[in-house]
Amino acid sequence: MPLEIPLDASPEAVRDALAPLRNDFSIALHCPGNAFAVGAIIRVAHSFLAREVFVVGDGGWYEKAAMGMHKYETLIRVADVEGLRRAVAGRPIWAVEKDGARRSLYAVDRFPPGVVLAFGSERFGLPDEFLEASDDVVAIPIYGVNNSLPVAVAAGIVMHEWARRRYSTGAVL
Repeated sequence: MPLEIPLDASPEAVRDALAPLRNDFSIALHCPGNAFAVGAIIRVAHSFLAREVFVVGDGGWYEKAAMGMHKYETLIRVADVEGLRRAVAGRPIWAVEKDGARRSLYAVDRFPPGVVLAFGSERFGLPDEFLEASDDVVAIPIYGVNNSLPVAVAAGIVMHEWARRRYSTGAVL
């Protein structure tokens, strides 16, 4: 259920109200290249109350695609995968990438605490050095002649899968 916060509350007040409700996963976007997609992912990350969103490398986001939710999120910019590794301080990084995947998203029994779910650009995906630096690489099974998903859709699927596994009889475990 959405949190009821007065419409005139400041972004800081909203962030403070949401802080104890944040979930134990984060999102990382590597050189996304599509400002609209980044904005859409920020909006979805807000809906699932991700801990934070890392933007790795260059690139911004389209605020209208974020529907203003960027004001309520912790957005952290890092230069590269090494910067991301330092910023997450030992938390596991799971790359979501069909090429180079070690297993299907559906084969995951449990997401580790503090997992950082990493996505690449729609055009190029994640580079090999990012995949090599990741603790796991999972893929979303897809079918048909189109061999990829829009990155915002992929991020939504993975965040939903994280949440679905934690949902039990109307409560978050």
